[in-house]
Amino acid sequence: MMIMVSIPLGVLIPEDFLGTAAFQFLAAFVAINTIMYVALAVAKMLPKVYLSDFVSRRGRRRETRSINPDDPVGH
Repeated sequence: MMIMVSIPLGVLIPEDFLGTAAFQFLAAFVAINTIMYVALAVAKMLPKVYLSDFVSRRGRRRETRSINPDDPVGH
């Protein structure tokens, strides 16, 4: 014969524990961690941005120094 035990569904921890400082710290840590991983995932999907595309450096050569004189300046 099997004994049926009634367990309330959806209750994993006592309600008093949710107000403790330790639980609030862990909840904040998980929230910040989730936001960081979402930001990293979105950043990986975007194309790479190079600073040199927006800022011209004064030290760049205006003429090619290649052995092939018809090569473009910026490969």
